[in-house]
Amino acid sequence: MAPKSTLAQVSLIFACGTALFSDGYANGVLGNVNTIIKRVYGAENVNAHNYTTILNSLVFAGTIVGMLSFGYLSDRLGRKFGMMAATGIVALFSGLSAASSGANHSLHGMLSMLSAMRFLLGIGIGAEYPCGSVAASEQSEEEGVSRNAQHRWFALATNSMIDFGFVVSSFVPLVLFWIFGNNHLRAVWRLSLGLGVVPAVLVFIWRLKMDEPAHYKKNSMARTRTPYWLILKRYWIPFTGISLAWFLYDFIVYPFGLYSSTVIDNITHNNDALSVVLGWNVVLNLFYMPGTLIGAFAVDYLGPKNTMITGLLCQAIIGFIMSGLYARLTNHIGAFAVVYGIFLSFGEFGPGNCLGMLAAKTGPTAVRGQFYGAAAAIGKVGAFVGTWAFPPIIDGLAVFSAIVVFLMVNPLDHDGMIREDAAFREYLEQNGYDTSQMGILSDTESVASVPSDMKQEVMDEKRQEAV
Repeated sequence: MAPKSTLAQVSLIFACGTALFSDGYANGVLGNVNTIIKRVYGAENVNAHNYTTILNSLVFAGTIVGMLSFGYLSDRLGRKFGMMAATGIVALFSGLSAASSGANHSLHGMLSMLSAMRFLLGIGIGAEYPCGSVAASEQSEEEGVSRNAQHRWFALATNSMIDFGFVVSSFVPLVLFWIFGNNHLRAVWRLSLGLGVVPAVLVFIWRLKMDEPAHYKKNSMARTRTPYWLILKRYWIPFTGISLAWFLYDFIVYPFGLYSSTVIDNITHNNDALSVVLGWNVVLNLFYMPGTLIGAFAVDYLGPKNTMITGLLCQAIIGFIMSGLYARLTNHIGAFAVVYGIFLSFGEFGPGNCLGMLAAKTGPTAVRGQFYGAAAAIGKVGAFVGTWAFPPIIDGLAVFSAIVVFLMVNPLDHDGMIREDAAFREYLEQNGYDTSQMGILSDTESVASVPSDMKQEVMDEKRQEAV
């Protein structure tokens, strides 16, 4: 029975986090779609509307709205409500993006509708962070999950899914191009966007029978007032550290994902063969996977904080090498792809895997959605800024981010959320807050939801409370 129980519990972690595949796919596919749209309708015509920058920025703006609004809703209305709403939004507006059309088939109208649909899609993508990722973190500490693999399963179910989305988003347009050829590029870009419906619908069905995580049932503040001032006083330092590190990471990495086709177009000297540009995009995006997979198996041993610092410092070293050899690398596209791919890989090994983990597991369950959503939104602001002014890689930012994490972010232990929730309750009570209305479980259900090796400790605490 134990293996089945473990498999069932691990599958719940993936049911919560797998929808982040849509985030990687939606953001990654835009770079290729933008390249194709310019070739179909003419770069001058498209650029006349400032389309590329506006579209990229609207996606991130929608994502920020989704993170902030659903961070609150997931804490007040439940993780499942947020997850189901998020996947529904992603499925709907992925389809409408592919169907974009202007009045009288005008280019301006089509681009305007596409921009609007991608903004609304961004809300659904943003909602997945404080709903799906947070629920995945809570499921990772449920009974049935090996204590020494909690961080691993969370990383594989969340960031590895985002990175896999990036890989698929670069491969799908290439396959469609092979199928339809240069004479039917409209079908290529529309289907590339429309296929984003498929994973969202599948995850929606997967989630239908899910229940709220036990952490949420026990520690939710859905039925009582949230003491934001007390929470801010306790958590402002790690929150600031995580948010700042996320801002710096997204500022460097996300804009490259959006503009990668353009960058490669320049490096290949505007090669007319679209298959060359799309093919090199696949090569670059594949480098995300070894970083996130190796990092997922290392994080339980090194700890999320140390893993993130290691990844950042290694990324900085590769960045300095790239800066020194940039002129030579641009003349050798293979060398450029390998070196930049290693840079991306270290980014996923460290901050890619660990930022969401630190954000999800540092704060208390009662405001975990809002904590995570706000930190992720600040990170997306970095990506948003980057879409308007795609900067050269600033290697020092990775070093600075490592220093921020070292000084301001707390280390995470296995079963750390259980202990943090207990410490948070004690902190609230010491400050005169009535914790009796927290949670949506009876005392019996609360104890039953705790891992077996900690049940006696919880039962003793409840006896003391009764006395």
